[in-house]
Amino acid sequence: MLNLALATIHDEHRSLAAIVHGLKYIIREVREKGIAPDFKLIWAMIYYIDAFPEKLHHPKENVYLFAKLRQRTHEADTVLDELERQHTEGSRHVRELEHALGYYEADKPDGFEVFAAAVEKFAELTWEHMNLEEKMIIPLAKKYLTPEDWIEIAEAFGENGDPRFGAEPDHEFRNLFSRIVNLAPPPIGVGPAK
Repeated sequence: MLNLALATIHDEHRSLAAIVHGLKYIIREVREKGIAPDFKLIWAMIYYIDAFPEKLHHPKENVYLFAKLRQRTHEADTVLDELERQHTEGSRHVRELEHALGYYEADKPDGFEVFAAAVEKFAELTWEHMNLEEKMIIPLAKKYLTPEDWIEIAEAFGENGDPRFGAEPDHEFRNLFSRIVNLAPPPIGVGPAK
């Protein structure tokens, strides 16, 4: 079960990373090539960030992975405190992205730069967060958690319905991720080239 739990957590991180890379790619295309933004696509990407990682992935990390690790060792307490603080602040960062996108879509003179800065800040926070989890917490979890802990973690994360891999029961995320991929032009998706 350890492998299944870790595969799911890593896959969910990759889903989020794909969306963040996509946002950064869109910013670069607008800035460097003057491509008109596809606001429908960008809104779908931000909705995904809010609905999947913020409302499903992070809470389950707190309740299952982090809590189990705290039960087994205090070696990670400081890092876990920081990660949980970041989880708490995550929805605020998503709201900042939404406000910046609305400002940009309203065609404010500095709208693009405000949105680009919000994406860059969000991306930096996301990479820092996932790096802490994958480089510090996952190795400690492998060291200290029991097979029973991993069963519980795998079952909890298995309920998330990762959109890229068709996990049940959540069709909404699979459909949303597919919609994003179909709207996004290559190389971030399979939609029409701009």
